[in-house]
Amino acid sequence: MSAVGLEPCKELSSPQHTGMFASPTRQIILIALLLVLVLATVAVYYPVHNHPFSNYDDDTYVVDNTSIHDGLNWQSLKWATTTYYAANWHPLTWMSHALDCQLFQADPAGAHDHNLALHALNSVLLFLVLLRATGYIGRSAMVAGLFALHPLNVETVAWISERKNLLSMLFFLLALGAYRWYARQPRVGRYALVALLYWFGLMAKPQVITFPCILLLWDYWPLGRMFSGVPGASNGVRTTQAIPPKSLAWLLIEKLPLMALSALDAVLTMKAQFGSHAENWFPKPVRVGNAILSYALYLEKTVWPTKLALFYPHPGTGISWARVAVAFVVLLSITLLVILQWRQRYLTVGWLWFAGTLVPMIGIVQVGEQAMADRYAYLPLVGVFLMFVWGVAGLVAWATRNQPESRRRAGTVLAGTGIAALLALSVMTRLQVDYWNDNFTVWTHALQVTEGNWVAEDLVGAALLKSGKMEAAMPHYYKALAYSPNDLASNLNIGAYLEVKGNFPEAIEHFNKVLAHKIMATPVQLIKTYTDLGYTYQSMGDYVQARENLKVAVQLKPTDAKAWTNLGVVAQKTGDLDLATSAYSKAIQLQPLSWRYLLLSRALEQAGHHEQAQVALEKAKKIALNFDDSEKLAAEAFGPVS
Repeated sequence: MSAVGLEPCKELSSPQHTGMFASPTRQIILIALLLVLVLATVAVYYPVHNHPFSNYDDDTYVVDNTSIHDGLNWQSLKWATTTYYAANWHPLTWMSHALDCQLFQADPAGAHDHNLALHALNSVLLFLVLLRATGYIGRSAMVAGLFALHPLNVETVAWISERKNLLSMLFFLLALGAYRWYARQPRVGRYALVALLYWFGLMAKPQVITFPCILLLWDYWPLGRMFSGVPGASNGVRTTQAIPPKSLAWLLIEKLPLMALSALDAVLTMKAQFGSHAENWFPKPVRVGNAILSYALYLEKTVWPTKLALFYPHPGTGISWARVAVAFVVLLSITLLVILQWRQRYLTVGWLWFAGTLVPMIGIVQVGEQAMADRYAYLPLVGVFLMFVWGVAGLVAWATRNQPESRRRAGTVLAGTGIAALLALSVMTRLQVDYWNDNFTVWTHALQVTEGNWVAEDLVGAALLKSGKMEAAMPHYYKALAYSPNDLASNLNIGAYLEVKGNFPEAIEHFNKVLAHKIMATPVQLIKTYTDLGYTYQSMGDYVQARENLKVAVQLKPTDAKAWTNLGVVAQKTGDLDLATSAYSKAIQLQPLSWRYLLLSRALEQAGHHEQAQVALEKAKKIALNFDDSEKLAAEAFGPVS
């Protein structure tokens, strides 16, 4: 019976037992449920400990993000609070990744464990927040269990880059719990704590921007501050701690400071995303149609969580309007049902929670090229779970009213059904976790369950490239290019492949396609494009173009010794000896190799700096293990004399 919670424990409804751990029996039940919840979550997700960094965003967020590699210090804190890097303003998330670097260095295991710990903590907090607000142990535990073990949440937990999702949810739940504490005895200090926790949530990810609206729903149910006080047991609340009701005007005014925080974060977020041109403008009717379809698909995947993928390609103008129409009818039908059952406040709150918290991520303002994303459901799913758990329990309670024996039997059936459902979800979640075992597997699975997925094709190719299978990777890049002709990753990698094969003109065409849309490129993509373009022109003997592209490349990545060396070579061949000696010197600072000293010596000699050239030559002789080999390497690096 406790799995769904038709009835609370006796201690819960007794006036003398109002604390969360007020009686020994209740302490045992709560501690047992919390232990089971945490252990089940860890058992299902623990394989992530052995997973690598993802080749999708983890490189940008962590692996190649040198701003956080030194851990938490004054410089990284300053950077985190002021940067719009990766089209985001989420300083708390950057600090969290910097802490991982400090504690675990380049080992992804620690970062994965951090994600798992946060998800387990969020599940516990959700349980406690619901329990304190409604008084129902079983129902609260069931919602928390669904949240902890549902396959839709695998993406958030298994993907290190989604630390922002986990952190924002953590502070959202802390703020929601603190709000009840404030509502019981409204005071400035208590309100300030709610606002501070909410601001921390926004500093992790702006997905919680609808928090003030959620508080209005929370006032309506289960707190009962709106209209008629505590809803009562018949409306899914069993608590003896009455909260003073307030007028609607008061409740709205009360939320204004929080709404101001929402507005501030919205401005910062838009500046980050639009300033970096991360937005992707599909026609407005298409965006609206995709939003309607996505709402329905999130519900479908909640009920039947199959064909989950890390990236769902946006249909664009090829969207199926018949599917949109069906989705609209489904959503309208649920809305009408909720309206007809308006007395059951939890249905209204659950539905508006789901619909409202998805608004920032639903794609009316399109950012990126995804149609939807499993991670976007992390917060909204709670509303669906509330509707379902409280709705089923309430329906059974109504059907067995005045029939104590039938109610007990129904409670037992519901408990067994709830446990079976959680076990089934656990199996599905573990299978979904296993897809994240490596990058090749997760993206191959995405190709199996989606169509026209150029991102998945790109990243299968990237996984194959990393394992040295260039020829196997190329068909995937060409498929990606067929799906999306302006796709940056496929153009870049096909260009690099053609360069290796000696097809320089066609390679340059692909590199130029990347530069034509460079405002959408990541820093890593830009660096590689300018570097490879420089090498391609160098191979063709066009040293002027090679020089100009390599100059940009080393500005973007001043730690690339190879690029500095090649810049020195092409600068020397174009007669720009000052640039040549400067570039060679920079390469030597980064990687002092004997053959680089030889290149520097010859450039200095050509420039008439004979004494400095002799010093460089002596240095080359001093550190060379085999001077003849060093001369050969220098000759190979310089290439044929034009």
